[in-house]
Amino acid sequence: MRFFLTTAIDYVNSRPHLGTAYEKITADVIARYKRLAGFETHFLMGNDEHSQNVYKRAVERGMDPLAYCDQMEQEFRSVWRQLDISFDDFIRTTEPRHRAAVQKMAQANYDAGDIYEGFYEGWYCVSCEAFKQEKDLVDGRCSIHTTQPAEWIKEKNYFFRLSKYCQPLLDHFHAHPGFLQPDVRRNEMLRLLEGGLEDISVSRAGQAWGIPLPFDPANVVYVWYDALINYAAAVGYGSDDARFAKSWPADLHVVGKDITRFHTVVWPAMLMSAKLPLPVNVFGHGWVHFQGQKMSKSLGTSLDPSDVAARFGPDPLRLYLVKEISYGSDGDFTWERYAERYNVDLANNLGNLVSRLGAMTEKYRGNRIAPAGSGGQLAALAAQVMDRYRGAMESFALHDGAAAAFQLVDAANEYIAQTAPWTLAKDPANAARLDEVLFNVAEAIRVAAVLLLPVMPKSCEEILRRVGEKTPARDLRLDRDGRWRSDGVREITKGAALWPRAEEMVADNTTTDTHQGTAVQPGATQAAGAGTTAAEAPAGAADTRISIDDFMKVELRVAKVLEAETVPKSKKLVKMKIDVGSEQRTIVAGIAEAYTPEQLVGRTIAIVFNLKPAKLMGIESNGMVLAASPEGGKPTLVAFDGDIPPGTRVR
Repeated sequence: MRFFLTTAIDYVNSRPHLGTAYEKITADVIARYKRLAGFETHFLMGNDEHSQNVYKRAVERGMDPLAYCDQMEQEFRSVWRQLDISFDDFIRTTEPRHRAAVQKMAQANYDAGDIYEGFYEGWYCVSCEAFKQEKDLVDGRCSIHTTQPAEWIKEKNYFFRLSKYCQPLLDHFHAHPGFLQPDVRRNEMLRLLEGGLEDISVSRAGQAWGIPLPFDPANVVYVWYDALINYAAAVGYGSDDARFAKSWPADLHVVGKDITRFHTVVWPAMLMSAKLPLPVNVFGHGWVHFQGQKMSKSLGTSLDPSDVAARFGPDPLRLYLVKEISYGSDGDFTWERYAERYNVDLANNLGNLVSRLGAMTEKYRGNRIAPAGSGGQLAALAAQVMDRYRGAMESFALHDGAAAAFQLVDAANEYIAQTAPWTLAKDPANAARLDEVLFNVAEAIRVAAVLLLPVMPKSCEEILRRVGEKTPARDLRLDRDGRWRSDGVREITKGAALWPRAEEMVADNTTTDTHQGTAVQPGATQAAGAGTTAAEAPAGAADTRISIDDFMKVELRVAKVLEAETVPKSKKLVKMKIDVGSEQRTIVAGIAEAYTPEQLVGRTIAIVFNLKPAKLMGIESNGMVLAASPEGGKPTLVAFDGDIPPGTRVR
């Protein structure tokens, strides 16, 4: 089985922005998924260098255009390495193989009678390097590039008979409903075709930067006609007939929604004229906005993906772009939302799950666990998740594929809470059940990591290593390794936190409490669960004693601890689920140095019931635990004699 996919090639007049990176990341996820599914995958990317904007930028820098393009290739490759993009080939439109392909295609279209000489007069967007119809302009400007007005150009050049292929293209769309996805893009192109097509210019006169037409070297090939041919050039068109026959057509072109017309109307018509097969699928993805604005180099609203990846690493960025944006729709990026999802999905969820397994297995089983039982509810869910994941990925619903994998992660965390391994470990009679629980958690993590490999390759390789997967990631296969297994003893490795919380990554080791809006320096003394710092009254201060009325405003209640766990990356905090009679709450308290989670479960404690919620390490705490903290000593919880029902008022 083979699979050949491409992305649009990029203008090199400036570095790639996050919107450009979005296309490459999502295409890489598809490529990695196809390899995981057992396909012989060829993933093509590249640079578009015959743009007049590229030529102008080189002149501005006082550089030879080709030398400038050589330099920009290294910059682009550097960004793609940072984002862990696994392309198999990288083509440049200044390469000899591309030049040969362009001239062969132009000659084939000319010989078919589909290229003719004429005059063109119309509006031209310099940034798009494309002619525009007046109905596509807004106040005389391109709707995409609004910073400069379109130019009226009249020149003699060569035209391609696009109008000739209107009906054949309509026939192809109707015969192949999946040719263009998603449906909103397909419907747009159908409306365009139903309205008829005009012939288009394929050459520019009076320019030296470009590929000469084989039948009239005084004219160079128009950049858009030139660029589209890269997909065929990369697999041998014009240079290696045997390879081209084996490799073409492309299975998937991944492009932005603004250039689907070129890829589903112009490019297929060129191929039809040259008597070549059409690509199987084209996917027109949406745009990534930055704080609600279109990301654009010309508008100055671009965001460098290197800056984003430098904060948390490439995998959190890859996950955010894949999981948070419905593939095919527009999405938005803000630093606040990015940090929030990082904490929720990775620091608190997947990362915490891996850490808990490592800690419990080390403590209770010396890092070794053996298969026990059939997997029960987790194994059944894993099978359902696999089906949902595969269906989503095959239909390019990448967001649903990532969500399916996280469904298994969520279930594993819930399974730990339900089975309470720390309680099972107290009684030797529960040894077999404890083995079963730990193995099931490890296997759920392993399956989820296999499914997430295309999205977060480096992180998932590390997770798989920690849960005892011996097969190298490149050799894993979805049908075999993405399903529940109960084979062999697993060596579980405990390691450092995979994703420290976002609040702990700001400068000067200062942690920002986003709920209170204050900065908490590491080592500061915090009240147990309130999220505020208790300060001693200065000497000689006025009498600050309160009245009984003030005291009665503080509602103290009895609570029972139902669940408890330490908060990752914190030495002091414990997260507890408590029963306060009328409801259950989550509360965070700074008592980890004095009590383990196992010691807290089932314990009766006293809390401040009517305290406003506060966030500690990103976890909302609803209340404050009462504890005595002697100078220099560990906190001691307030205790009760007898069995006091949860919710009882303390007066």
